[in-house]
Amino acid sequence: MITLTAVNDLRYNRFAVSKTLIIAPKKVAEGTWSKEAAKWDHLKHLRISLVLGSAAKRIRAVNTLADVYVINRENVCWLVEYFRNAWPFDVVVVDESTSFKSHQAKRFKALTWVRGFMSRIYILTGTPAPNGLIDLWAQLYLLDQGQRLGKNITGFRERYFSPDQRNAQQVFSYLPKPGAEEAIQQLIGDICISMKAEDYISLPDITVNDIPVVLDPAARKQYERLETEMLLQVDESTIDAGSAAVLSSKLLQLCNGAVYDDEGGVVEIHKCKIEAFMELIEQLNGQPALVFYNFKHDLIRLETTLARTGLRVRRLNGPTEEAAWNNREIDILLAHPASCAYGLNLQDGGNHVIWFGLNWSLELYQQANKRLHRQGQAQKVIVHHLVVEGGRDEDVVAALADKSATQDRLIQSLKARIEKVKEASTPA
Repeated sequence: MITLTAVNDLRYNRFAVSKTLIIAPKKVAEGTWSKEAAKWDHLKHLRISLVLGSAAKRIRAVNTLADVYVINRENVCWLVEYFRNAWPFDVVVVDESTSFKSHQAKRFKALTWVRGFMSRIYILTGTPAPNGLIDLWAQLYLLDQGQRLGKNITGFRERYFSPDQRNAQQVFSYLPKPGAEEAIQQLIGDICISMKAEDYISLPDITVNDIPVVLDPAARKQYERLETEMLLQVDESTIDAGSAAVLSSKLLQLCNGAVYDDEGGVVEIHKCKIEAFMELIEQLNGQPALVFYNFKHDLIRLETTLARTGLRVRRLNGPTEEAAWNNREIDILLAHPASCAYGLNLQDGGNHVIWFGLNWSLELYQQANKRLHRQGQAQKVIVHHLVVEGGRDEDVVAALADKSATQDRLIQSLKARIEKVKEASTPA
């Protein structure tokens, strides 16, 4: 909101800029920036074009008249190649700038090629140096083209760092020289600002962060077809708790990306929620997370995906994992809420809870969150919900927020969804 307010002021009050490009992680680009503008009266007039999808869709989007263009970082190279010397964006905002911390990455190099066409560039991150001060060079180069930290990474290393882990041919890590941190902070202090939320606003001990998951067109089509087929088979006037629970379970599985077939096999429908989950893990930049899943196939798919990351991932099976988590020996702890709702003290291991898939039990939900949000927790607890837009996920979130996740709420919300599908399926 702060960034968009600044863009709006530059565009419509000062008349200083014309086109703004926002580069963000894919799921953030799809579901966050445009929705944030729509929340605020002073930003609702901003015309936002989402440069996402196929090449044809991206070309159409970048040639649409708008104030703000939002693109995912994977397509930065394509965008630079598409415009070349006709680069039209005088303002560029890089959301989660640590994804540009590598001076060898193609996306970083591409952005430096068109840096001269920008009159303003802003980079945003909650963790500017997750692996140490060495991560700052590429991000600062995007801001000032080497004025403060040097024109190349080699000179930066030689001035402020000493080799740490190495073999005869290669240095694997660097340690800052004495006084390096203070010197670097002084050099960049005129163009960087660091703000802690707790210094400016009063945060509750626990904060809920709903993360919208936007299904891609193919996934949305599959989801809607399967949802419609299931819902049209049910008479909303005679539905009972048993059938409501079964149908809700299927719809929640669909939201998560896979369903069980009649033989108990797993059929994957989409990877959209998995992708949103991995972007969230990346944004945490090494902070540990307690992840709650709903279905067994969620657990298997999460483990398969996380196995490629190098993170320390464990299932919560008992005291061994509890001790390892509290000793900060685990990055991602996977748990089912029913298996750890009571008695476990996990507050020493982290402050982030991620709900990959929610369920209807308010008691399980609250007790599971209490594994971190309890006496002895030294940090604010943040509970992240991954919520598929337009899916059954939204009904569960609404029920939990109303503190009425009961059988009646489950049935009533399902009846409303059935009625909605039937109306959409009735020819005009």
